Formats: sequence, structure tokens, C-alpha cells
Amino acid sequence: MWRALVSVALIVVWLGVAGVGGPTFGKLSSVQTNDQAAFLPASAEATRALAWQEKFRQGDAIPAVVVVVGSSALDQQAIKSVADSLAKLPDLDGAIAGPFFSEDGLAAQLLVPLSADGDTKGTVDQLRSDLVKLAPEGTSTYVTGPAGFTADLSEAFSGIDGVLLGVALTAVLVILLLVYRSLLLPITVLLTAMVALCGAILAVYFMAKEGLIRLDGQSQGILSILVIGAATDYSLLLVARHKEAVASGAGRWEAAVLAWRRSFEPILASGGTVAVGLLCLLFSDLNSNKALGPIGAFGILFSVLSALTFLPAVLALLGKAAYWPFHPRPARELEAEELPDGLWGRIARFVGRHPRPIWILTIIVLAAGALGITQLKATGVPQSDLVLGQTDSRDGQQALGDHFPGGTGSPAYGVVPADRASALLTVAKDVPGVASVYIQASGGGPVMPGREAQVVDGRSLLTITLDDAADSNAAKATLVQLRDTLHEADPEVLVGGTTATLSDTATTAEADLLKIIPLILAAILVILMLLLRSILAPVLLVATTLLSYGTAMGISAWVFNGIFKFPGADPSVPLFGFVFLVALGVDYNIFLMTRVREESLKHGTRNGVLRGLSVTGGVITSAGVVLAATFAALGVIPIMFLVQLGFIVAFGVLLDTLVVRTLLVPALVHDIGQKVWWPSRLSKRE
Repeated sequence: MWRALVSVALIVVWLGVAGVGGPTFGKLSSVQTNDQAAFLPASAEATRALAWQEKFRQGDAIPAVVVVVGSSALDQQAIKSVADSLAKLPDLDGAIAGPFFSEDGLAAQLLVPLSADGDTKGTVDQLRSDLVKLAPEGTSTYVTGPAGFTADLSEAFSGIDGVLLGVALTAVLVILLLVYRSLLLPITVLLTAMVALCGAILAVYFMAKEGLIRLDGQSQGILSILVIGAATDYSLLLVARHKEAVASGAGRWEAAVLAWRRSFEPILASGGTVAVGLLCLLFSDLNSNKALGPIGAFGILFSVLSALTFLPAVLALLGKAAYWPFHPRPARELEAEELPDGLWGRIARFVGRHPRPIWILTIIVLAAGALGITQLKATGVPQSDLVLGQTDSRDGQQALGDHFPGGTGSPAYGVVPADRASALLTVAKDVPGVASVYIQASGGGPVMPGREAQVVDGRSLLTITLDDAADSNAAKATLVQLRDTLHEADPEVLVGGTTATLSDTATTAEADLLKIIPLILAAILVILMLLLRSILAPVLLVATTLLSYGTAMGISAWVFNGIFKFPGADPSVPLFGFVFLVALGVDYNIFLMTRVREESLKHGTRNGVLRGLSVTGGVITSAGVVLAATFAALGVIPIMFLVQLGFIVAFGVLLDTLVVRTLLVPALVHDIGQKVWWPSRLSKRE
């Protein structure tokens, strides 16, 4: 009776967590921060410049750049009437500037300041709707600039709350139905993942609300996918052990306890490697990366807890009924050297007959695929390309570039000593790629007769418009030269703005890659050494996973460049790909090698690895397919970073599951024999 009461109590607690955490999912957008400048370290020049810019700012407005383009010369009076009509919009934070007409007379732009406290997306949508009605016949209108990009980004992220979760859960359900051929078991596993996600969401929401972390749309999407995939993987491992216990004749409660005991160590070690790998992101200098560390770690924590508490409790109550209509049948007792029949038994026998040719050939093929990593263009992408497909803000930016200097609407800013402002303005003007420069006057706008320069704490502000779009590689190159030139003229100058923020983000991300990868590898090695009581085996496992990571990145680079025609990749893509592929890739090796060690203690290492492969092949492959499917679901969100990360992880997980864990690792272990467990006692057993 007490066992039933404990099981029911655990289920009720988790359902209570789901009842509170589920509705919280819709509130996550209220605690998100998608401002890229907020994620830079305090030491970055763009961050220090931004702090000064705030002192010069006349208000907290988010500028929307309205672009009107005609096939012939515009009626200037008609465009001015449009500006007057737009002045009645709600959520404006100041007067509309313009219209400003292009030299060819075919385009005009208006700078519309929107309130930072209002609904930016709603106001931009209203602005776009009004422009269709107000614009002269025969013209095209666009809303771009910071407000336009923010609105389009918000629209792209809107699918995270429903579409992404729905696609991921549907994919997992279909796979589980095919794997188990049962009705109750897939639902039980999905419930395990969902209660874990609700618990993680609840924790993340309160951390973000209290300002302990910065949550953005990307982290929210990754959290959902990570929890669903990880919780399902851990559940598959425990269910496999439960099925073995039920098939051997164990009773309802005994089967649940045996499954828990045999799964506890590998699930805990697996979750530990992923959580520790994610927590290594706390050493990142980018606050966006740093935030994903605890966000993802909490997701893994709740995944482990639900798989080790909620799932066993449900299985204990259901017993054999969980597998209806196909109940597990007792497996035939195998002889000492005998392997099970079926696909995985045949694969194990094949590996046992040809271990050395298999691992040598596999390494050569994987290394060839890894060569493509040199083609990965992870130096950042223009802001206009962050959202895939056609967007009004991207088309507007293109129209601006066709008729005005590309940097119009998103200038760079120079914070300079007030007594040298005029001289430094001349220096900045002479830099190639700079279209115009002016000193900001009190009340905004350029200094002119009757309007004196605005001075704050002995500093003045230069507004610098570049020839190229602020988010382009050409603008970044101009920024580097601009900084070098101004720093040489006066070391106290700070250069910030959109281009500076993007450039400093890329530089910081590259530095993070070199700093965090060794930390993750060291942490995972320690965990594996403790788990396997060996030094050599963990080194081999990490080395094979690293090779798999390189291959996944190399193949992805060719796919991104040759098939999808992406203009590049976010600088954080290699780091995020490494965190998930190495940590999750090691998971499958943990599932395999813990079973191999268990079998090796009874049958010796060479026979043990073949038994371990044949017994775990089905469950690990199912787990890999589930995780790949969940990460592939990121492709439904039209954000380039998420699409690229989803492809990299999905492909890499399948590579780990089907090649590395199926062929490379077993062949290596079989060829090395018992010495793979060095220096433990098992390495000396024949």
C-alpha cells in the first residue's frame, strides 16, 4: 500500500508543477530581452559607448525608418502630407523627422520615433497598414530600421509558443508509437517530458523575472527542444530496463525498482555531462551565451528528475499494462559466447569479426567530412538576414541602400572630448566608407548656426553615417578602420552603434570558443572517468565525439553554403553546436559503455562490448532518432541561427548514434580489449 501511496504522491506533485508551469509558458515573452547590445560584456567598446549614448539621448524612442519609393520622381508635397498623417499615430515618442529625399528624387525617408514602453510590433504593424492607405499611388512603402527589424523578429519568434512545441511533440509521439507499438507507453513518456518542461519553464520564468538571467527568444526555443529531447532519451533508457525486468518475470513494484536502480547511474551521468557542459557557458563573455548555461542546465535537471521519479511512479502503477497490447516476452537465455538474434546481434557479430578495418575506415570517412569545417563562415550575418524569407524590414533596408547611404537610420556614434570634437569630426570624415558626420546639438540634430553642441561631462557625440548597411561586412570593415583612425588621433574616443555592437559580438564569440571548449572537455572527461573507473576509455570516447563534431560541422558547412545558400552563420553557432553535440554525443556512449562495463564484468571485454552493442542498439538508436527529430523541429522557426543549430545537432546526433556508437566505439573497444579499462582492475581481467 505504501508503495502505491508514494507513486501517487509523486505523480500528483509533478502534475501540480505542470499545472502551474504550463500557463507560465505564455508569460515567457514578457521577461525576454532581445536587444543584442544588452548581451555584450561591460568591457566591450560598444557597451562603454552605449553607456555614454544614453547620457546624450533625448528620449527612449525606438526609431522606425519609413521608406517610400516611386518609379518616377516623388511628389514631395504628397510625401509631406503622409508625414503629417503619421504624426497622429499612438505610441510616438517625439516628432517625426523628415521627409528626407534622395538625390535621384525617387525615394524619401521618414524617421518615426516609437515609444520604448509601447507595443513595438503592434505599432509597426499599424504603421505599415496606414502607409498602404496613405502613400501616393504608384509608390512602394517599407518600415525598416531598429523598430522594423524588432517587429519582424518578434513575428518570427511568435511560433515558439505553439508551432515549435506542437511539431516537436508530434514527431516524438510518432516515433514512440513506432518503437513501442503501444498506446499507453508513448503517452507516459511524453507526459514525462512535458512535466519536466513545465518545471523548467517555471524556474526560468522566475529567474528572468528577478533579473538573475537574461532570456531571449533563441534560449526559449532551445530550452523547449532540449527538455523534450533529453527527457525522452532518459525515459527510453529507463523503459528499456523496465521492459527487461517485466520480461524476466519481475512483479509490478520489483520491475520499477530494478529499472530505477539499473538506470540511475547512466541517466545521472548523462544529465551531468550535458548540465556541466551547459554551465561552462557561464564563463562566456557574451551574456546571451552565459544565460543559456543555467537555462539549459535547469532544463536538464528537470529532465533527469522527471525520468527518475515521475516515470517510475507511473510504470509502477501500470505494470505490464503499460505495454498493452504487446506484453514483453521472456528473452531466451544466451550461452556465454552467444549473441542475440536480430539486426543488432548481426551488427555486433560483424563488428566482432572485423574490428580493426571498421574503426580505421570509419575514422578516415569521418575525417574527410570534417575537412568541410574550413568552409564554415561563422563570422556573423547581416541583421536583415536573421529572419529567413521575405520581410518588410529587409526590403526596406535594400531600398535605403539603393537610394541613400547604406548606413542611414543606423549610424555609428563617436563619443569624443568636447574640446576636440571639430578636429575629430574632420578625421572621421576622411575615413573611406564614411558618408557623413555631424556633431549632435542640444535638442538633437546637427550643430548649425544658432544651435550649440550638446556637451555631457566634457564629451560630445559624433553621429557617423556609413556608406554601407550597418549590418554588412563592408560596414564592419569600415568600423575597424574608423576606430583605428580615431583611437590614433585620441585614445579616449569610443565608437559604438549597431555596427560596433555586431562587430564586438563576433569578436567576443570567437574568444569564447577558444576559452570554453577546453573547459567542457575537461569537465566531461572527469565525469566519464568517475563513471567508468577508467582513464583510457573516457579519452577514447571524447576523442571519437570530437571527431563526430568536426564531421557534423564540416558537412553542415557544405550544406549551408551549397544547398541552403546561407550568407554565413552566427559566431555562436560553432560553440552551441559543440556544447550540444559533444555533451549529447557522449550521452549515447555513456548508455553504451555503462552496459558494456556491466557485461564485461561477467563475460570479458571483447564479448561484453558485443553484448552491450546488441542489447542497447535498439534503445539508443531510438533515443538518437527522437533527439534528432526534436532538434530538427527548430527548422519551423524562420530564424537562421535556430535553423542552422537544429540541422547541426540533428545531423550530428544521427552521426553519433548510427556511426560512432554503432561502429567506431565498439570496434575500438573490441580491438583494444580489456586494456581499455586501464588503470582499473577490470583492465587486468582476462
